[in-house]
Amino acid sequence: MSDFLQITRDGAIVTWTMNQPATRNALTGNTAVAEIVAACAAAGADRSVRAIILTGAGPVFSSGGNVKDMARFAEPGLDADAIRNEYRHGIQRIPKAMWALDVPIIAAINGPAIGAGLDLTCMCDLRIASDTASFAESFVRVGIVPGDGGAWLLPRAVGAAKAAEMAFTGDPLSAAEALACGLVSRVVPADQLMIEAQALAARIARNPAGILRMTKRLLREGVHNTLESVLEISASYQALAHLSPDHHEAVRAFIEKRSPKFS
Repeated sequence: MSDFLQITRDGAIVTWTMNQPATRNALTGNTAVAEIVAACAAAGADRSVRAIILTGAGPVFSSGGNVKDMARFAEPGLDADAIRNEYRHGIQRIPKAMWALDVPIIAAINGPAIGAGLDLTCMCDLRIASDTASFAESFVRVGIVPGDGGAWLLPRAVGAAKAAEMAFTGDPLSAAEALACGLVSRVVPADQLMIEAQALAARIARNPAGILRMTKRLLREGVHNTLESVLEISASYQALAHLSPDHHEAVRAFIEKRSPKFS
């Protein structure tokens, strides 16, 4: 039985629900890291998974790091190198696992996404927010820096200037403000959040699984590679795509004026 992540499945769509509302779905001081990393590995290995929804139980999406647990860093005998290694072998495993996963991930943000909780949404491909959601890159307010990759993730989601404003002030954004700056793609009433997320996941999941994974990998490669490199990778992926049974079925269906039936 999972302590942190509740995993359910509906056909090709898997839903991950962070299920520790008593701790506001904090990502440290518990088994969250190990469970998220394991869930990424399982989804990556299961070729029938075509879309993932990530959400939180209770009124909060995730409060990020457990601030109460951070009190132990004031204990004598703990040096900087030990803390550095704790981050490297702890919470930093989440962005690495999420980035390596080729399955499209939708963040269904049901409430506040704070600190590492906000950064977790930026590890997803798509973000839908409840009108009760809020967002804060609030590390500076508790005297720390983004230790989970937020300094790399957030600027890619909202741009350098907006990311700097959020990181330097720690000020929260409302759902409407998050929509305005492009952090989320849509805001919906709270009671419609999972309905909207599931509908979007279904639209994604009706497409060929292998092609979805290659498409996501190309988008990831485009973040840090040159155009020339991405064109070369695209040519290789396209060769595989053209030889796939799903592409052959899609062409036949187009010619025959019917819906394709993908494997």
